[in-house]
Amino acid sequence: MTVATETAPAQSTATRILVADPIADDGVERLRAAGHVDVATGLDAAQLRERIAGYDALVVRSDTKVTAELLDAATRLRVVGRAGVGVDNIDIDAATQRGVLVLNAPTGNTIAAAEHAIAMLFALARNIPSADRSLRAGLWERSRFMGMELRDKTLGVLGLGKIGFEVAHAAREGLQMRVLAHDPLVTAERAHQAGAELCDFETLLAESDVLTVHVPLSDATRGIIGAGELRRMKRGARLINVARGGIIDEQALAGAIRDGHIAGAAIDVFVQEPPPKDHPLLQLPQVVVTPHLGASTREAQVNVAFDVADQIVEYLQGGTPRYAVNAPTVLPEELAQLHPYLELAQKIGSLAAQLGGRGVRRVVCSYAGELAELDTSIVTSHVLRGLFAHFTETRVNPVNAKLVARSMGVDVDERHTTRSLDPESPLLVEVVGDERLRIAGAQLESEPRITRIDGFRVNMQPSGIFLVVTHQDRPGVIAAVSTLLAKSDINIAGIELGRDQPRGHAVMLMEVDDPVPNNLLEEIRTTAKLDRLRQVRL
Repeated sequence: MTVATETAPAQSTATRILVADPIADDGVERLRAAGHVDVATGLDAAQLRERIAGYDALVVRSDTKVTAELLDAATRLRVVGRAGVGVDNIDIDAATQRGVLVLNAPTGNTIAAAEHAIAMLFALARNIPSADRSLRAGLWERSRFMGMELRDKTLGVLGLGKIGFEVAHAAREGLQMRVLAHDPLVTAERAHQAGAELCDFETLLAESDVLTVHVPLSDATRGIIGAGELRRMKRGARLINVARGGIIDEQALAGAIRDGHIAGAAIDVFVQEPPPKDHPLLQLPQVVVTPHLGASTREAQVNVAFDVADQIVEYLQGGTPRYAVNAPTVLPEELAQLHPYLELAQKIGSLAAQLGGRGVRRVVCSYAGELAELDTSIVTSHVLRGLFAHFTETRVNPVNAKLVARSMGVDVDERHTTRSLDPESPLLVEVVGDERLRIAGAQLESEPRITRIDGFRVNMQPSGIFLVVTHQDRPGVIAAVSTLLAKSDINIAGIELGRDQPRGHAVMLMEVDDPVPNNLLEEIRTTAKLDRLRQVRL
């Protein structure tokens, strides 16, 4: 164990900060502005529990586990700062329940991760690792390692967030590549700033010479590049993943490389880290691998240390941090009234993202009746959290939701009326982008319910996997959809129907027990002659 203590000037010693994992000295220096700083790395769980009681702030990286037991012992703790992005080592729910704010530093490693993606691009295109191993083995195999020039090739970027934006910009401006990007949230203007052309997912797969992924790992993105998607890519295409393990199906990728359809891949992240020695991707010479090095630069480590330290100082001095991971500060009496609507709001945002969250420019949250008399900013933040969770790695919460929206070029409005125009829809969310979508909800019999989707009145309990269908109101639609699901052994858990008028337009919400494959969704859409079919997870 290494223990060192730095003492702040006398006027600041009322506040105590413990640094439990190594961080850059610049970060420690910045923390001195807030109080007395102790650096004690290498403590085991029992030692940390014994020591934590007297501290107001705790700084960790990935080694220290901030558990519920540790938080119970931290009687003075007000904030935990993670010098980095991931917070899997912190019990967020336990921290929130105990009123402890959790912060992270999601932007400090942006350049490091983007540069690593570009480095992997070059290594893949010019066979650098294989050539290095060959030469060190005493061989001179120039003809074996014929490479590929990148100029005028097409780079596909899945996810145009901070890192994806930097990769796209570098590829277009620095390498003179054609850049395609798929990101349902990003506008054409934002893509143009990165030098990229927005396209749909299928075009991205079909036209990319190299595909690089920069999306968060979620239910929506887990395995988004699977066996079917790999088959739809160009023969000889290559893939890069410096984002999160699990976005690309590792087994399917290995199979596609062995079959010769995919020429190679560069992988920095794995589902299991470290991967087992017999992992199929580690057995293939066409695969460049690195041990999760995306953020491993001296500059990035200084950036994240300073960033999290700066936020802790700001928070301890009464300010609002930029990247809070968890709870807001709301009056307890108002929070009690609003609490039933928080889950509903997040589900409405998630549903909006999955039904039509493309090119979002504006989000309007309207509150009626008793809700309109309260500070509903926390509810709006949960709407944004549900909406943006599908498109950004930044953890969105009531503290930073509007900042995240602003950074993405999305305007957010709140509207209040004390008149209860529709008692079944006190919360109405309108998302304006490439399409305009309106979703309303309420608490009915103490349960969250979606009560309207556009012009259709429904009664949807937003939990599970749903097929959301719009179609002409005519006999046989339900039977056609049900028959195709039954043939694939997919069970229907429930059906909710709504229509504007008899023989007019209708909506069907069909809950299913298992996910429906993309090829079956397309067969259902065409066979049943549906106007629109989307699968959503809530």
